[in-house]
Amino acid sequence: MKRVFDFLRNEVFLGTMIALLSVLTAFSSYQGAMADSEQNKYEIKGMQALNDGNAEYLSANQNWIQDEGNYDNWYINNQSNPEVAEYYEGNFSQSLFDAIARNGDDYPMDEQYSDELYVDAIAYWDDADYNFDLGSQWDERGDQLQLVMLIMALGLALTAWASLLHAESKMRGFFALLGLVALIAGLAIYFVMVSTVVA
Repeated sequence: MKRVFDFLRNEVFLGTMIALLSVLTAFSSYQGAMADSEQNKYEIKGMQALNDGNAEYLSANQNWIQDEGNYDNWYINNQSNPEVAEYYEGNFSQSLFDAIARNGDDYPMDEQYSDELYVDAIAYWDDADYNFDLGSQWDERGDQLQLVMLIMALGLALTAWASLLHAESKMRGFFALLGLVALIAGLAIYFVMVSTVVA
């Protein structure tokens, strides 16, 4: 046991530990900052897609209301006032023409009409969900990297403190041991817990 503590108190070991912990602290901090940047990027993309989807949804609602109004007025005037009916028919969208061809005399606004009308809005919303999910994964990765950085920084502080103590001090070996434990724990968390984001 004495040999272990002698090794832990060694200047070369402590210098190596300080260098390793410094580099790994900086590395995990950099990766955490990059994860935060990616999180922001995907959240902004998600918000843009969500806004575009909402705009497309409102536009589709307006088209539906317009089609329904035109169809109702056409239907009411079709037999009694063909000229007025023709005016309203001229305002039909292609989707409404297709729905009438599919449904004959039945009410034309069927599920296919709805699906075609809202397809762009739904595509934007799916894109928003995808981007928000990626943003959440980057957020989780960033949080885990912050934990790694915290442990590495703690190990660095303990090892640096050990290097300041007298060479024969038992506390020097103890602090060096804690620094080594922090290094091992930080590496274990990095390789086991820190998630990889696949876009």
